[in-house]
Amino acid sequence: MEFDTIAAISTPMGEGAIAIVRLSGDDAIPIADKFFKGISGKRLSEQATHTIHYGHLLDPKSGQVIEEVMVSVMRGPKTFTKEDVVEINCHGGIVSVNKVLQQVLKSGARLAEPGEFTKRAFLNGRIDLSQAEAVMDLIRAKTDRAMNVALGQMDGRLSKLIRRLRQEILEILAHVEVNIDYPEYDDVEEMTHKMLAEKAHFVREEIKKLLQTSEQGKILREGLSTAIVGRPNVGKSSLLNSLVQENKAIVTDIPGTTRDVIEEYVNVRGVPLRLLDTAGIRETEDIVERIGVERSRQVLKEADLILLVLNYAELLTIEDESLFEVVKGMDTIVIVNKMDLTKQIDMERVNELAKGHKIVTTSLLEDRGVDELEEAIASLFFAGSIEGGDITYVSNSRHIALLNMSLQAIEDALDGVSMGTPIDIVQIDLTRTWELLGEIIGDSVHESLIDQLFSQFCLGK
Repeated sequence: MEFDTIAAISTPMGEGAIAIVRLSGDDAIPIADKFFKGISGKRLSEQATHTIHYGHLLDPKSGQVIEEVMVSVMRGPKTFTKEDVVEINCHGGIVSVNKVLQQVLKSGARLAEPGEFTKRAFLNGRIDLSQAEAVMDLIRAKTDRAMNVALGQMDGRLSKLIRRLRQEILEILAHVEVNIDYPEYDDVEEMTHKMLAEKAHFVREEIKKLLQTSEQGKILREGLSTAIVGRPNVGKSSLLNSLVQENKAIVTDIPGTTRDVIEEYVNVRGVPLRLLDTAGIRETEDIVERIGVERSRQVLKEADLILLVLNYAELLTIEDESLFEVVKGMDTIVIVNKMDLTKQIDMERVNELAKGHKIVTTSLLEDRGVDELEEAIASLFFAGSIEGGDITYVSNSRHIALLNMSLQAIEDALDGVSMGTPIDIVQIDLTRTWELLGEIIGDSVHESLIDQLFSQFCLGK
């Protein structure tokens, strides 16, 4: 498969010590030779692969020096894209890196589309689709755990398991074909039904194991949407600041200070939280505050975890009790804050309303109880189930959806066997399972889906 030569800035925009402009394609090295002059006097095309060279980029027309650079030369197929790759390391200023990129484009390269380098790695057979998606998961990882899951997928852990399951199904299908081709042998039919049931059971159980990890995996990948709710002035913004360890929200003694939803990401014991500090939920005549309260109610409906904050130094109110009704049936941790003040709250009533939800007492002013809260959050979602390094985690929504469809297809096949359905009919569900699993790794996937997936990548990756 032949492609044109693409180029893009592969480091974040802004000021930094170094920036990298990457080229990939058959003409990557000849294009770089047009404007690079190394101190060795040799052209890049004469240099050995996987070497780096100091020199200057020159304007081909005027001979003026554009930048002082280090240029890496890597010939395919031992590169990320399996094509010839050149990486130009220049100074990390906005002007300098853009001047380098413009010179590269003037010399014959095309500006890469988002994710096009990784897309070429996939299309050239270096990685499969699940590994390609793991590249972006690794870039977006917000905790060590999320990064480890992405690294495992990049190494092909999920791919190997999916390929093994597809091979099991292929063996079943081969026996089914024998049964269809030689229907006169009764023992072949009996043996095929028995083997089909055994292998289909195995495939089903393996898919179930993967799906059991999906809830934790998806949280690690996308973060846990966490809403901090409570009446005004109970300490919601103080809680946000305490977890983030930075003054992101304004804290005052005036009720209704927070008028809108404040969003912030934080790492709590390896669990990525997307914290949402909501406006205090109460009846109010203030139009702006009322809009904030309505947004808070909407956030509640979409949250994965609720941190319900109460005031230790005040009696429970009707508004407090109504919030327990609002969060009924949701994963909730009740936080009784301001325990440094004189107790007024009825803790027995709090226990009744909490109905088994974890209750944590804190004094955010004195930084007490925060460790216990963090431990409660981690235990609620990952209690003893995510430390095993040999477990394959599924974190991608597309993979989860395909595994659920695969599970349904294999169960339909097993139902067919148990009801004595003709083997060629059962074969349809088996083939469907095989195809769905293939979509995870890209062995059977539409080109439009590939384009859509890689369009979500950052430019230069």
